[in-house]
Amino acid sequence: MSTPLADRIRPSSLEEVVGQRHLLAPGRPLRAIMESGTLPNLIFYGPSGTGKTTVARMIAAQAGKKLYKLNGTNASIADIKAIVDDLDTFSAINGVVLYLDEIQYLNKKQQQSLLEYMENGQITLIASTTENPYFYIYNAVLSRATVFEFKSVEPEELSKAVLRGFHILEQEQQIQLILEDGAVDAIAFGCGGDVRKALNTVELCVLAAPLLDGARRVSKELVRELAQKSAARYDKDGDEHYDLVSALQKSIRGSDENAALHYLARLLEAGDLLSPCRRLLVIASEDIGLAYPMAIAVVKACVDSAVQLGLPEARIPLAQAVVFLATLPKSNASYMAINEAMADVQAGHYGPIPRCLQNKHFDGEDAAVKGQFYQYPHEFKNHYVRQQYMPDALLGRVYYQFGDNKTEQAAKQYRERILRELDGGESV
Repeated sequence: MSTPLADRIRPSSLEEVVGQRHLLAPGRPLRAIMESGTLPNLIFYGPSGTGKTTVARMIAAQAGKKLYKLNGTNASIADIKAIVDDLDTFSAINGVVLYLDEIQYLNKKQQQSLLEYMENGQITLIASTTENPYFYIYNAVLSRATVFEFKSVEPEELSKAVLRGFHILEQEQQIQLILEDGAVDAIAFGCGGDVRKALNTVELCVLAAPLLDGARRVSKELVRELAQKSAARYDKDGDEHYDLVSALQKSIRGSDENAALHYLARLLEAGDLLSPCRRLLVIASEDIGLAYPMAIAVVKACVDSAVQLGLPEARIPLAQAVVFLATLPKSNASYMAINEAMADVQAGHYGPIPRCLQNKHFDGEDAAVKGQFYQYPHEFKNHYVRQQYMPDALLGRVYYQFGDNKTEQAAKQYRERILRELDGGESV
């Protein structure tokens, strides 16, 4: 079986690595570490196909120590024990470098088995993960390592790797390749910032391109047929999922319906219907709230329709809900109010419920003043009467602040009018 193109042309120097300029450009932190001659424990975090393994191999090659490679998907305690046993041999007298790919798949016991040797420098760990290390790697390991985040490769950078791939294949196969205008960009833009995926597409295009007069022509149409969708990089339990859902909500909160529709489309293209439905229901209360109280009812109707319809038709009522929410006035007043109330309760700031609110009608013999003394507001003008509702310990505490939108300001004016009437026309 032939080695995939992405492995055959794996960069051998930093200058050949595409993307990650924030880490690898001259003077940037990871490059400085590589050039320092001192190798600390490192964790590389980011999407697949962004150069984590390539850079890790470069660093390990410069270390001058024996290199071991393990993959978290199939590594066992026995594999780690074999490395530990080798530490006492002559070949590992200066310590070893362990490159551990997909470390998130190791359980706690497996990760902890490395700690003692990481601490004394016998094992230098270079680990990579596609998942957020602060969620999937144990604190004891994190505290002994430095985390660097790799990002999806921009299309402008990715096109360099695509062109290099076509050039290598042209040399290997001793055949002329004719690239239609826009074919390289179509691959670079269509592979979601994944270099490996882009190079796999390059190889498929060359294999599938028609041979005419001794040359193979790679057209944009062929690229569109073979390029994997960037939405394929989506895991409902992974960071991409949470990033997309977060971007959807923040775009609606920021009243940018176009961006919100973009993130909705990405979620739906990945086949995820329930996540946007749930988030839209949250947004209706968290970000619109009392600025437009009927928002939750409208969104619930749209969500119910989407669930009943299923994809692809579900996109229509969900798009309606997104545009509706994004263009409405915004208020987080009730959201902030419950957060403050919860914070008080969690901090232990509460006291006995006032006697007038309790669900009992008889006092014990120890009560200094007997009687509930509850006043029924509906028996008073404007259905309002002053009496104590807050526990003594929290008297005067205010959680809810009226928002500056039309609906909440109308409610505020109504409240103030009632209080003025109660005070004999005095201002509140």
